[in-house]
Amino acid sequence: MGRRILQLPHDLKSRILILGSSHEARKIAGDLLYYQPLRYELKGFLDDLGHKPDESVMQPKILGDYNQLQEIVERENIDKVVVAMSDCRGKLPMETLLACKLRGVEVEEGATFYEQACSKIMLENLRPSWLIFSPGFSVPPHLGFLKRLADILLSVLGLLCAAPLMGVVALLIKMDSRGPVFYRQKRVGQHGQPFILSKFRSMRNDAEASTGPIFTDKGDPRITRVGRVLRTTRVDELPQLLNILKGEMSFVGPRPERPFFVEQFDKEIPYYNQRLSVKPGLTGWAQVSYAYGASAEDAVEKLRLDLFYIKNISLILDLSILMRTLKIMVLGKGAR
Repeated sequence: MGRRILQLPHDLKSRILILGSSHEARKIAGDLLYYQPLRYELKGFLDDLGHKPDESVMQPKILGDYNQLQEIVERENIDKVVVAMSDCRGKLPMETLLACKLRGVEVEEGATFYEQACSKIMLENLRPSWLIFSPGFSVPPHLGFLKRLADILLSVLGLLCAAPLMGVVALLIKMDSRGPVFYRQKRVGQHGQPFILSKFRSMRNDAEASTGPIFTDKGDPRITRVGRVLRTTRVDELPQLLNILKGEMSFVGPRPERPFFVEQFDKEIPYYNQRLSVKPGLTGWAQVSYAYGASAEDAVEKLRLDLFYIKNISLILDLSILMRTLKIMVLGKGAR
């Protein structure tokens, strides 16, 4: 491989070549073009199998096979090679990849690159060894102490400040529809421990009497007039400050789900129960990064975001999520 000539880039985009065209590779490409169109330029794929990438990927093309890696890296002036092969055993061009790296081309494993570029965790072909040996996925004792201290102080302050508003909301709920002011429901907490979550009731009292557990849909007729305003402004979540004060929840973490859905998704989605390793939250990375989800596909996308939060948990990330949550509350986005 010849020496790369240093040139001033015509723009700030990093030129990406993906090694492989598996489902994992296509997922990386699709999300890369969606989330980071100004930061990365996807040049294409290399694959010995000749599989055509998904048509949903913008400008999909296989540039060649693995034996052409050196030639294509030089021709396309590639900045980074992302390895996203479904099976690397005996197929990975190690010598060429090493030569690329020694000449200034970055070489990165697909799951690691996906996390950094999209702020999500790649679930396709995710190996337990990656979860075990990659940094993160643990909460140091001092961080746990500081989060709990912040939860206590902020929940007490929140309850004191919101008390007048909560009184008005309770009166409006009673005037608007029959039934209790609060809606209490069993949810799954940290390490699978059940707890009772409290919210202001925003639906009819018999909302699931004939259907059983179902997700809320857009324009759901079960939602009351007052309830629609409460959901849009997130005021219906205020009683959960009591759950936070009791230590059942935190201000930031994966949203707690009902046992019915946890059991269902645990069977359908790999690593779903890993989201139970931390306390559930009033808000979370998935809530500020993804629209309201009401399907198994949405649950997968939110799990990618929840695992990213668990892997990178910090007070700075918590503060960022809280600030974004306030912005969403003001704009009334994402609620149903």
